[in-house]
Amino acid sequence: MTADPVARTAAIEVVALTKRFGEGKPAVDGINLRIASGSYCCLLGPSGCGKSTTLRMIAGHESVTSGDVMLENRNITNLPAAQRGTAMMFQSFALFPHLSALDNVAFSLKMKGVSRPERHEKAGNLLERVAMGHLSARKPGELSGGQQQRVALARALITEPRALLLDEPLSALDPFLRIQMRAELRRWQKELGLTFIHVTHSQEEAMALADTMVVMNHGVIEQMGTPHEIYNRPVNEFVARFMGGHNVIETEAGKVGVRTDQMRVLPASDPVPDGHLARQAVVSDVEYQGTYVLLGLQNPAVARSANSTAEASVMLSESLFARRPYAVGDAVQMTWARDAAHALAA
Repeated sequence: MTADPVARTAAIEVVALTKRFGEGKPAVDGINLRIASGSYCCLLGPSGCGKSTTLRMIAGHESVTSGDVMLENRNITNLPAAQRGTAMMFQSFALFPHLSALDNVAFSLKMKGVSRPERHEKAGNLLERVAMGHLSARKPGELSGGQQQRVALARALITEPRALLLDEPLSALDPFLRIQMRAELRRWQKELGLTFIHVTHSQEEAMALADTMVVMNHGVIEQMGTPHEIYNRPVNEFVARFMGGHNVIETEAGKVGVRTDQMRVLPASDPVPDGHLARQAVVSDVEYQGTYVLLGLQNPAVARSANSTAEASVMLSESLFARRPYAVGDAVQMTWARDAAHALAA
């Protein structure tokens, strides 16, 4: 019996990794990144930021213009995908529709000439591990989206990879199933002890899954850290706005970020509490979100129109809003404690 994939973990490092498609700015521009062994890393950013291209270069599905990809201190930059020690899960799952779940999982071993009994035994064991053993005879069209994802995971694991690469694996699922499956992905990663690198455009998904988040934009890494670090201390305006939940406020000393749940709203004539700063504003939106109410605020000096969008947001608990409700058009002050603001790099 070959080694259990659980026993193998990896640290991946990319050094000055660059990808160009013709002339112009690179799609990935000389990034440096080290992903700890056995960790869950999420690459995220807006469309076109370079996250999927980075993943494909690590996987060997995209050539590298310059730079290196290292796996366990082994340079795999120019190795074909099948020889790298990585496996990939695709957004579409890419299962063969005419094959059973068992034969889908066993397919790569069939291509390597492994005997039918041996490959079916190993595929069956992996399907049992992802709670799909009882459905091994079914074809993909007879499985739900979540079940297909489990089959795709088992198929990726059968090659005993040192790292698993996931390209937006939850984006094709409905919202309820997406929440369920991200919990399963996290559990599998912990049980397997493998390094997972997961590309997503969803801030919520990355925050729920990652040990390390890597925020990318225009082919470069804007910030890397834990979800707590990135959400609470975004380094610049792009990260603050992309992650959401922050207001970017212009001050004499430069731009600062303040979390929306750390701001308060007062009537325009009320005194400002000690240790707080304030700005005059007009309520432009009132959105009920269940446990909280989100107020959109605008500068009163700027004329409002049907196309206007809120310049700042304040999150109020449902109970706080019930005690002092606000309506669109109300003149207010948005306030925040001095120590709730942190400087943003230009």
